[in-house]
Amino acid sequence: PEPLLPNSDAAPGLFETARDKALAHPFVKGQLMSPDGRTLLLLVNFDFFWVSSDQDCTTLLRETAERTGDEFEDVDVEFFVTGRVPMHLTIMANHESNRLKYQLIAYGMIAIMSLVLFRGFAAVSIVALPPVLGVIWTLGIIRFFDFQDNEFNDVILPVLISLVGFTDSVHLIVQIRRNRTAGNSALESARMGIRQVGLACALTSLTTAIGLGSLSLAHHAIVREFGWACVIGVLLTFVAVVTAIPLACISPLGKWVHVGHDNSLIDKNLGRISVIVDWVLKHTKWLSTIGIGLTLLLFAVSMTLRPDERWSNALPGGSEPAIALQKMDRAMGGLEQSSVEIFWKPDVAGDDPEILEVIREVETVLVGEQLIGQPMSIGNFLDSLPGDGADENRLSMLELLPPPLKRAFYLPDERNASVVFRVQDLGIAKYGPVFSRVQNELDQLAGKHPRFQFDMAGSAVWRWENLYQVVVDLALSLGTASIIIFLTLAIVYRSLRIGLISLIPNIFPLAVAGTFLVLSGENLEVVSVCAFTVCLGIAVDDTIHFLTRYLEERKKTDDEHLAIRRAFTGVGTALIMTTIVLVCGMLSVLASDMREHKIFASMGAITISAALFGDMVFLPAILSRFSVKESSSHLDISKKDSPESRKPRKQRNVSDT
Repeated sequence: PEPLLPNSDAAPGLFETARDKALAHPFVKGQLMSPDGRTLLLLVNFDFFWVSSDQDCTTLLRETAERTGDEFEDVDVEFFVTGRVPMHLTIMANHESNRLKYQLIAYGMIAIMSLVLFRGFAAVSIVALPPVLGVIWTLGIIRFFDFQDNEFNDVILPVLISLVGFTDSVHLIVQIRRNRTAGNSALESARMGIRQVGLACALTSLTTAIGLGSLSLAHHAIVREFGWACVIGVLLTFVAVVTAIPLACISPLGKWVHVGHDNSLIDKNLGRISVIVDWVLKHTKWLSTIGIGLTLLLFAVSMTLRPDERWSNALPGGSEPAIALQKMDRAMGGLEQSSVEIFWKPDVAGDDPEILEVIREVETVLVGEQLIGQPMSIGNFLDSLPGDGADENRLSMLELLPPPLKRAFYLPDERNASVVFRVQDLGIAKYGPVFSRVQNELDQLAGKHPRFQFDMAGSAVWRWENLYQVVVDLALSLGTASIIIFLTLAIVYRSLRIGLISLIPNIFPLAVAGTFLVLSGENLEVVSVCAFTVCLGIAVDDTIHFLTRYLEERKKTDDEHLAIRRAFTGVGTALIMTTIVLVCGMLSVLASDMREHKIFASMGAITISAALFGDMVFLPAILSRFSVKESSSHLDISKKDSPESRKPRKQRNVSDT
């Protein structure tokens, strides 16, 4: 009936009266002003025809407000700009700058560590070639087939391909360098290297592709495309590894590939590190028991993780939209809005009193939830109008309202009304039970009012229904990948026992990372599941290389411990090199101001380190403890038709030696 704000020259008493009226007004309290009267919300709509730069929607707004505020020197006011558009622009700007900056830092760290460990520029250059080719080929293919541009394909996929390609490249180049150092020609060294580790590289690519391919069965289109992109990328990277490295090694650059091998830090100290394996082989019984028990325990702890997602997770911690978002949560009950959409059948008239009755009942349901901000509907409009009386007698007064204002909440022509409510940025994990209770209450209202239908809508509800499913899809595909990898290894190695043994060193690092998330108070998010997926591929690579070399050595000797020692000597250099280089590259990303980047980097470093520990400690112990019978059977079958098998046993051992 009259303006809420008095003129600037009004008496102080009018301002106090206006304050009391505003805090009692159903449009103002909890909607445009905080209950304590210290925070105001000014809504801004953009006409993008006049927007010429990103700053028009962010800093320019704040600076304009600050210039106006400076005219009132005795008033201490802070201005913050937030909302869907400013947050999106902040995320995009930070994503673009961080993606290039921290990729360069990580790759630079990897290059430096590779030079330190390999002690040869030629070897480092050749090792870097397959990952680079794999990324370029994969991105070109998925662009050709018009895959979606999203965080998975743009950020996660290149990292995954680079790490998987780098791991296999190191194993192959280490073997070729050894062959060259032994006096073989460049061509023969390349051929021998392919024969010695080519099968292991093929297995790592096959198992990783099959495991990640399980993502293609997910419900969400983005995750399905990411699964197919992973399959394409892993297979193309394998082609790059087995073609680019041998060709580069027989090129003029390959003449110097073995330079620095004798001075390699890992090779020089591998004898000292192998003491660990000797110690493990002396205590196989209790180490294998600890390995299996600890893996199961950590896995059980990891299973307590629950999916979650928050707006602020994608924002830099100190950014203006993130700070404003936190202030809005405290002052206004949240910035994000969702709604309950009410629909009625054609036999319900637009002025039927039951409509308002239903709206009031929905408001009661929402007000009963502490985490839901004050709801707003046409009920607020009626409460703001003068006069008294029952609701059914006041519904006709809605015609007095301006049409745009009324139609924002009430569309009688479309038989629809909305009840809007605020949601804090606390995460879907907290709001999941809230939305479930609200949905149950709405179902009961639908039974009470059979002519009405109730639907929950809004970005928070969408995340509850869809992003939750994305995380669940990724988590299920991770479990499926582990099972598929186990079956694939059991088939390829023709040993169910070897397949079972491979589970422990593959699950252990993931269980360690999951326990880290639980202890640090984190939840299961898209970024953490993607980190699990990437690290599973790397952990599987190391395990397969160790097992393949072990089975090869097992063909040459009946001494189980000797075969394990030789396997460690054969692949230990590559295992340690890849772990050191990748962990250093991951740790460099911890300098990022993005929370998601830090989670990905910390999980990657922890998982890769735990994978090395599992392959050096638990895998040899479990192999020695449980693989004797299966390995002997495999040995007999593989030597059955071999000329060596027809020699006397003593002579064959001498020949092998």
